[in-house]
Amino acid sequence: MATPLTELVGVRHPIVQTGMGWVAGPRLVSATANAGALGILASATMTTEQLRAAVREVRSRTDAPFGVNLRADASDAAERVRIIIEEGVRVASFALAPSRELIARLKDAGVIVVPSIGARRHAEKVAAWGADAVVVQGGEGGGHTGKVATTVLLPQVVDTVGIPVVAAGGFHDGRGLVAALAYGAAGIAMGTRFLLTSDSTVPDAVKARYLAATVDDVTVTTKVDGLPHRMLRTELVDSLERSGRAGALLRAVRHAASFRALSGTSWAGMVRDGLAMRHGRDLSWSQVLLAANTPMLLRASMVEGRTDLGVMASGQVAGLIDDLPSCAELVDRIMTEARATLRELPAA
Repeated sequence: MATPLTELVGVRHPIVQTGMGWVAGPRLVSATANAGALGILASATMTTEQLRAAVREVRSRTDAPFGVNLRADASDAAERVRIIIEEGVRVASFALAPSRELIARLKDAGVIVVPSIGARRHAEKVAAWGADAVVVQGGEGGGHTGKVATTVLLPQVVDTVGIPVVAAGGFHDGRGLVAALAYGAAGIAMGTRFLLTSDSTVPDAVKARYLAATVDDVTVTTKVDGLPHRMLRTELVDSLERSGRAGALLRAVRHAASFRALSGTSWAGMVRDGLAMRHGRDLSWSQVLLAANTPMLLRASMVEGRTDLGVMASGQVAGLIDDLPSCAELVDRIMTEARATLRELPAA
């Protein structure tokens, strides 16, 4: 199924696996790439040395194109861009809008730039700066998210920008792919659906928690880092919702210390990253610290399996998922269902 997305990045199917911290590592990304979709490495939870090693590991597992996701506001974003260029990565995606300078540097090196956005004006901005495509995430999507539903946001962006648009938020099957194409998208991006595959390294107990969730078990909270964050409702989320300012600050300092020890990040670097996230937002200092080390809260669940101590980012679509196929099985199923859905549509 050729679309502007497949032609742009060189994959067989118009499906993207998003860059989820602690989840989108070499095994999942290479399995996605070998299935014919676009796998995206999550670099925000890696040191620069780990990023380079992860890129090389993916390349040892697949000859297919893949990408790396970056945090545009990270203090070492320029260094990570350098690694992407040196290692010949095909696609650079961004969780926040990258600067005009970063886009130009990547494009000059032949790297395809695909930022993720949650508002029409952001899509217009990055398109004007030279982005090759955009991922449009509606409010149904997991992690940091907005208030506008995919079915409302997607056509706005498609009608505004002249570059390929990839739809994210609420997708998990072939019917969704067909719906996105009907809106004018060039493909779909999925996070939660790829997290819940047999190729995902997320602990089985955590996957079981996702599979048991209903749509009503997925909530949005601002208590983690001051921004709307869609995740499974857990004991920790409930306690954060109830905690006062002092308790939140204590928890933030404890997690910040853990993240600093694990990542090698200096306190000064963490404060810089936290302040970058605070820019233009009304965040308390405890939220600044939590914003800078939210990766630790994710790691507790996604790596250590501690659902009692961590957070589990999740799209609402988790309530519709009940199995753990391989990436190859998942992509094949989606494409088979999409083709069947197209054949069954009544003729105009």
